[in-house]
Amino acid sequence: MLDPQKLLDQFLGGSASEGGKGGVSPDLIKGLAGGAVAGGLASILMGSKGGKKLAKGALKIGGAAVLGGLAYKAYQTWQANKGAPTTVPMGDLKDITPKAEGTPFLPAPRAERDELSLSLLRAMIAAAKSDGHIDAEEQGRIFAKIDELALDTEAKAFVIDELRKPLDIDAVVRGATSPEAAVEIYAASALAIDPDDPAEQAYLAMLASRLKLDPGLRASVDQEVMKLAR
Repeated sequence: MLDPQKLLDQFLGGSASEGGKGGVSPDLIKGLAGGAVAGGLASILMGSKGGKKLAKGALKIGGAAVLGGLAYKAYQTWQANKGAPTTVPMGDLKDITPKAEGTPFLPAPRAERDELSLSLLRAMIAAAKSDGHIDAEEQGRIFAKIDELALDTEAKAFVIDELRKPLDIDAVVRGATSPEAAVEIYAASALAIDPDDPAEQAYLAMLASRLKLDPGLRASVDQEVMKLAR
């Protein structure tokens, strides 16, 4: 059975197995420390474009928690700037993001978190191919690389199926079942693109519009992405 949370961790630079510090696997910690979004599956999708490196403050938390914390912090900063009350927990000052556990950005029920992880995976894959560089030949190279990875059959099938589908921003937007999910989907997409590629920037702008993100909220997410990704 497909484990969406584990696959999301692998996308961001490691494999989510048991035994790591705080429940995070040694492989994930190694992947993040080595610098990944480009250290994981996302680097294969991005091909020669390169990718972003996650700051070392993200070492303590896995894929879903990285994205949830990033989106949560951006949302709270946006609220504070609007004069609304904010409740960002102080937590460990060494953490780059606040703890989003139990909030709509990182729901506690397993089924809800799995569904959110699937939406984030679809968003990242769509963003990675939004410039049209993944043609049939590039797909073949990607599939060959994916086949070499330690992924189970279901995970490989999911990634390959999503890659083969035509770019469908409607499907990405449908994953935004709440305002919080919309922020997180945008954040995941922003992490997966090349910021210097005009086509990908245009896709990101269109996605923000379709997700109905307030311009100030979008700017807050972009700022947090820049802090997290080097």
